[in-house]
Amino acid sequence: MPAPPAGPGGRRPDRADSVDSADVPDLSRTQQRALVALTRLPVVARLGDTFAAAGFSLYVVGGPVRDALLGTTSEDLDFTTNALPDDIERLLRTLNHTTWDMGRDYGTIGTMLRDGERSWQVEITTHRADAYEPGTRKPVVAFGDTIDDDLVRRDFTVNAMAVSVVDGTFVDPYHGLDDLSDHILRTPTSPDISFSDDPLRMLRAARFAARLQLAPEADVLRSMTELAPRLEIVSAERIRDELTKLLLLDSPRVGLDLLVNTGLADQFLPELPALRLERDEHHRHKDVYEHSLIVLDQAIALERERHHPPDIVNRLAALLHDIGKPRTRRFEEGGKVSFHHHDVVGAKMIRKRLLELRYSKDIVDSVAVLVELHLRFHGYGEGTWTDSAVRRYVRDAGPELERLHILTRSDCTTRNQAKADRLRRAYEELEWRIDELSAAEELESLRPDLDGTEIMRILEVGPGPVVGKAYRFLLERRLDRGPVPADVAESELREWWAAQQS
Repeated sequence: MPAPPAGPGGRRPDRADSVDSADVPDLSRTQQRALVALTRLPVVARLGDTFAAAGFSLYVVGGPVRDALLGTTSEDLDFTTNALPDDIERLLRTLNHTTWDMGRDYGTIGTMLRDGERSWQVEITTHRADAYEPGTRKPVVAFGDTIDDDLVRRDFTVNAMAVSVVDGTFVDPYHGLDDLSDHILRTPTSPDISFSDDPLRMLRAARFAARLQLAPEADVLRSMTELAPRLEIVSAERIRDELTKLLLLDSPRVGLDLLVNTGLADQFLPELPALRLERDEHHRHKDVYEHSLIVLDQAIALERERHHPPDIVNRLAALLHDIGKPRTRRFEEGGKVSFHHHDVVGAKMIRKRLLELRYSKDIVDSVAVLVELHLRFHGYGEGTWTDSAVRRYVRDAGPELERLHILTRSDCTTRNQAKADRLRRAYEELEWRIDELSAAEELESLRPDLDGTEIMRILEVGPGPVVGKAYRFLLERRLDRGPVPADVAESELREWWAAQQS
């Protein structure tokens, strides 16, 4: 079927393996081929044939198009069509009997389709032309008739591009391709309208600025700053999800700076901008906010170096490990500044804030433990660690030991190279000691030399507080001097019990 004339801002890539740049002057040859390859994915082509045979349009839209133009691939496929939800569901069921209703009232139906060894999650939405009810994020759903109706309601111009699966037309009415090239973040309509309608888009702006290295235009920045209080209508879960996506990027610093500088962070994570402590005129203490961003950068680098996947616990702990400092800052004699017990105070603050953001209990507990322990290494200084100190360090870290390694190493941001080298060597020695003792003593499962059943037999007592006290006594002995034979442990236990009774 011949391609129809392009619509407003539309451009037509040919269905051949490459496209004449004269036909599509703004697309490079590589980008033209990428769009052709996207529409020729077997799953995409099959969907296009299905919808075209039924007389409907079908466009790949948003992220998959943007990523193809950038030379990367998307995990999921998003489409928009002039078919209504019932028609979408009927057509999808000819390809897979299982579909799901992503929000029929909002026009979205989903399914999974296989392409050889790979499965694709597919979401298809009827062209939309929504408005939003004042004071909520709930749209008044109105289905549109054209692709341009749909694209104008997208969050950013770089996500307001589409390519027709039916005839290959590339549609870019808001010049998202130019913005990608110029590294600019803009909204298709006025940012005041866009962000007021859906305030979550302001958090997405921070994420896309960081992920795609886009600079928000002046109007976008102004609007984000003025409309930051609108975040109050967004659920904590949605805010949490956007913060998580930002932190899991390869380099989230740009996005975090944007959240702080526009006042958005004040709405849901006020402890972060609070780290921008006023420095005294002699600069006797660090810029805690900048230090925290450096620690986050270094923690991300260590994750890669140690072959770990992106870890939200690591990253939350790195970013927020010093959030107790503003509350504990004291100016001492001689102009010194102290932050006594900021680790303990920070751990309590972490629990409160992350629970309010609806993070899971496991994540909250892990981050709080890391924040509470992040100074433990420095408490021992740079001297030689005793076996007892190593055992206690491992015991207190528990399953968070590897994360604590990453956080503690990342927390060294001194510009004094000699000091940095000493700290690095000291921590390497600690890790070596842990490995040596682990091989000899199974530190990962530290427990007393006698279990609860043996304690009750030896002391001739039943279950109760005495067993717990005895267990803790034996565990402390185990931490102090390592494992001993059962008869030695029994003798120590009897001596302890005699002392308790007297």
